Amino acid sequence: MSVPCVAVERERGEAVRERLADADALDGDHEIAVDGDTIYIPVADPEAVPGELTTAIVERDAAERDRPRTPAAILGYEPSLERLGDIVIVDEDDDERAREIADAVMASDVPCETVLNRASPIEGELRVRRWDVLAGDGTETVHREYGHEFLLDVAEVYFSPRLATERHRVIEQVDPDETAIDMFAGVGPYAVPMATRGADVVACDLNERAVEYLRENAERNGVADRVTAIAGDVRAIADEYAGAADRLVMNLPHSAGEFLDTAVRLAGDDCVVHYYDIQHEDDPFGPGTRAIREAAGDAYDVTVETERVVRSYAPHEYNVCLDVRLSRA
Repeated sequence: MSVPCVAVERERGEAVRERLADADALDGDHEIAVDGDTIYIPVADPEAVPGELTTAIVERDAAERDRPRTPAAILGYEPSLERLGDIVIVDEDDDERAREIADAVMASDVPCETVLNRASPIEGELRVRRWDVLAGDGTETVHREYGHEFLLDVAEVYFSPRLATERHRVIEQVDPDETAIDMFAGVGPYAVPMATRGADVVACDLNERAVEYLRENAERNGVADRVTAIAGDVRAIADEYAGAADRLVMNLPHSAGEFLDTAVRLAGDDCVVHYYDIQHEDDPFGPGTRAIREAAGDAYDVTVETERVVRSYAPHEYNVCLDVRLSRA
């Protein structure tokens, strides 16, 4: 197909391409071509080409650019999608619309084996939900995050890929030879990378299937020798690991406050606590700070090092994190 192109010396190609991009003149549907010492840059609007380059416009056959086929291009609208490994998750109350989206995902170039729709809210003590399988088969996948792999089954464990940046922020604070205790570890998205940083990690979770995946993920990522995975209530290990922790992760936002007495018992002489909470926007950090100070009592000096809004949770409510240092008084 013949299209208008700006023809210039090859060595000037990148500089001219940038000029055309700045002028919003580039044709993104056709490929740039090189023939000998000349580069041909397709333009969508010759009138937008900067004045000194207009004399270089020629007509030339250009190959169409091979663009990925997206669900939005198939549907004619942008669906709400979430990726987790090779699973794509939709969140639609309308079954017909959900299946329409699933068909578009499978017909697109999105790498995907399974499409799921949320069939219930997060439920029960183990914080899992039910799913409708719209395409593909099964609910197990491998999620990759900052160089680590996590095998998990979304129907059996709680996992949120949306917290990847927050997890990475915490993990980057970990020093080698620390003792870290992840009080609600799930499949190990905090525990495994902390061990990769050189920490000795005790990881506890009430969900036995999550702990099975945690052990597998420690093996997958080469840190099984530094991760002690325990199935059960973290309060049951308080005596065995009393005073051991240089770092505590308390990622159970709705009820972490119920475990603060255990956290204080686990804390060493100088311990950083990553405390997650759900609070109203009017005072997102105050309730957690007050609860930590009350639990620490006279045993520790409490210093709040970071107050961070992780994400919006509900109208007027935030998921927040407090990074708090406990220093034995």
